[in-house]
Amino acid sequence: MSLQTEIADYIASFVAKAPLEVQQLMKQATKNLAESGIAANAPQQGQQLPAFTLPNQNGDSVSLAELLKQGPAIVTFYRGGWCPYCNLELRAYQQILPQIKALGANLVAITPELPDASLSTTEKNELEFQVLSDENAEYAKSLGIVFALPEELRPIYSSFGIEVEQHNGAGQFNLPLAVTYVIAQDGSIASAFVDPDYTKRQEPSDLLPVLESLKN
Repeated sequence: MSLQTEIADYIASFVAKAPLEVQQLMKQATKNLAESGIAANAPQQGQQLPAFTLPNQNGDSVSLAELLKQGPAIVTFYRGGWCPYCNLELRAYQQILPQIKALGANLVAITPELPDASLSTTEKNELEFQVLSDENAEYAKSLGIVFALPEELRPIYSSFGIEVEQHNGAGQFNLPLAVTYVIAQDGSIASAFVDPDYTKRQEPSDLLPVLESLKN
């Protein structure tokens, strides 16, 4: 089953259960974010992705430079292990991880979650790729892809059992857009997916032809 199909099924289930007022508030917040023009701030195809060095779920430092020494890399950002769309996406990447590796590429996911939370996400989804903790979303901020969860949505998230501060740290409500890059070995962005709507995600298998084109 494709990621798009799984997302559509989840949305249908959510729409059937969630109060209409809640759905309207969430849709309006997404509309406001899109109209802010934030997506235009993100690095685009053909540009260089700024370097990073971030801790993985085991506390080891991982740098973009080291990843690119081994081959091209997929760098995807997700909001947190509490986000059902993110979990669907991460599991979809795990399913094609053997194909990604066969093409000589690496895959890392970057989240504003604290390392303990990113480790929980890794274990829950049985991920075999590295999840990097971008505390306070500092790296994502430098890319211009961060927004603060609107205050009107925070009690709604709490009613769903989602306490963002428990994942990100006290006072931390910064979240990244749904962003996925394929990075060539020279650091340039070979493919860019940027969407202010967190329910929209790139189909992971669509990145395989991009990686194929980058093979030496």
